[in-house]
This record gives sequence, C-alpha cells and structure tokens, in this order.
Amino acid sequence: MSRPYAPPGWPSPVRPPDTERWEGTAESWLLDVCPPEYRTYPTLRRHVLVLARFAVLHVEAMQAACRRGLSEARAELRDVASPDVVDAAVDTWLTEDARLSAVRREVGLVEDALRGTRHRPRL
Repeated sequence: MSRPYAPPGWPSPVRPPDTERWEGTAESWLLDVCPPEYRTYPTLRRHVLVLARFAVLHVEAMQAACRRGLSEARAELRDVASPDVVDAAVDTWLTEDARLSAVRREVGLVEDALRGTRHRPRL
C-alpha cells in the first residue's frame, strides 16, 4: 500500500487522504470555508461530499463577486472616493481574487479526494 500523500495545493488543516480521521478534518475545514449557516443544515453535516460540493459552489460564487467588483470598481467608486482609495480598492480586489483562486484549488482537491481520486508524488 502506498503512503498517504497530499498533492500540492492541499489545505494544511486537512489530513492527507486515507489517514486516520482525514474526512473529519476535511469536514471541519470545509465548514470553515462556507458561511456559518451551513453548520445548521443536517444534510451537510452528515454527508461530507455534499458539503464539499456546496463549498465549491460557494467559493466559485465569491470568485464571481470578486471579479465583478474588480471590473466595476473604478466606475462605481470614482465619484465617491479619491483616486488613491480607488487604486487601493482595486489592489484589494486583486489580492482577494488570488486568495480565492487558492481556496478554490484546495476545495476542489478535497472534493476530488472524497470522490476517491488519489494523487501520487512525482519524482
């Protein structure tokens, strides 16, 4: 049997697939990624793969909102903020977009692992 392996981009709070209690750490982390209300839904608490799918869609929606904010920032803010504040807002959107891209990769890797996909280290 091969050793447990977490591929590049795997979230650090989640144990590698096939280790003891890895799905429990995945559930905990996925709940942290999602809105707090998701903790109140019994289906999401009982079915970690369903939770993972919800998390993927939630992160993708946040990415879409971030990209919309970025595309509209200059036009929407130019009359209410100084140019340096608008530039700072754009920089913030760019930073958040990069963060969300990393989270989307992490959530996708966890979802794939819950579906049975296993990665192997490359030499």
